[in-house]
Amino acid sequence: MAAATSAKTLVLRSKDECKWDLVSLGEVMLRLDPGDVRVATARQFNVWEGGGEYNVARGLRRCFGLKTSIVTALADNPVGRLLEDLMLQGGVDQSHVLWTKYDGVGRTTRNGLNFTERGFGVRAALGCSDRGNTAVSQLKPGQIDWDEIFGKEGARWLHTGGIFCALSETTPEVAKEAMIAARKHGTIISYDLNYRDSLWKSIGGKARATEVNRELASYVDVMIGNEEDFTAALGFEIEGAGEDLAELDTGSFRRMIEKAVTKFPNFKAVGTTLRHAKTATVNDWGAVCYYDGAFHEARPMPDLEIFDRVGGGDSFASGLIYGFLNEKGADWAVNCGCAHGALAMTTPGDTTMATFDEVQRVMKGSGARVQR
Repeated sequence: MAAATSAKTLVLRSKDECKWDLVSLGEVMLRLDPGDVRVATARQFNVWEGGGEYNVARGLRRCFGLKTSIVTALADNPVGRLLEDLMLQGGVDQSHVLWTKYDGVGRTTRNGLNFTERGFGVRAALGCSDRGNTAVSQLKPGQIDWDEIFGKEGARWLHTGGIFCALSETTPEVAKEAMIAARKHGTIISYDLNYRDSLWKSIGGKARATEVNRELASYVDVMIGNEEDFTAALGFEIEGAGEDLAELDTGSFRRMIEKAVTKFPNFKAVGTTLRHAKTATVNDWGAVCYYDGAFHEARPMPDLEIFDRVGGGDSFASGLIYGFLNEKGADWAVNCGCAHGALAMTTPGDTTMATFDEVQRVMKGSGARVQR
């Protein structure tokens, strides 16, 4: 079996020897969506399951038809079972979900909640997390049998990220343990930096985020993020970008990626979304991928109309990974990711409701003419 680190290009395990196309490691939360009103004035909420790492596995399962599994932990109470029910609809395997005993009020373990309003026009989207002491934040090295997952069962790809690693002091160690095992078995490793200021501000801020993410970056084959992620979570400055990163010169970003690849020669690919939020509901949207020494830019989507921006980056990641898993080439992969991310932002909730046919139509530049 070829090791994933043996070349500057991705060396994939055979589908025949693996039960899973992708395994994700991360938290799954219950998202409460107030619809057209605000969290602070809502009288009812729709609920969805969501989580940065989980959303990638779900996208690959529901839109692209691959076999995926989630490694996470949930408190065994009705909220946890609601999340289970929602994940069953998403089709992601739950055989590696660790259920923890609930104490009745959540003093020792609980499930995470994420209140998120979509924003509109000049009012930006807003998230308010309630996720302290969650079951998954208490995961420790030694609790998951990674050799079972990557060896006996077999997985072609592992995906995790900076949200999971910001949850506690132990979660980065769990991610590192998973990465070491994945690398031993020739499994490709992707990592979405997904910097969230709210997660890091009470545990060391950007300095701690950079420290954690830089240590884990040395194990990563495919690094994913946006311009803020690479600046805040890995410490790479982008020339000519203001503090709000409202305008971004693609050339400056490419030079930053070149610095990142020099610092971390283990990176086989770097994928990023490019977003200029003109308003909450109108964004310029695009993506760039660096692979095998060359840059590939997706067809830009200026003035993209947004219904719910949450999960757009995760859907980009799942489309990009699908392209690499099916050896479609980096140019196809980045365009697939960009199209899938755009479609995911046209529907409510964190997770994709797009079909593969719709993704391919958007990749070809097809319009929104009614399909019937």
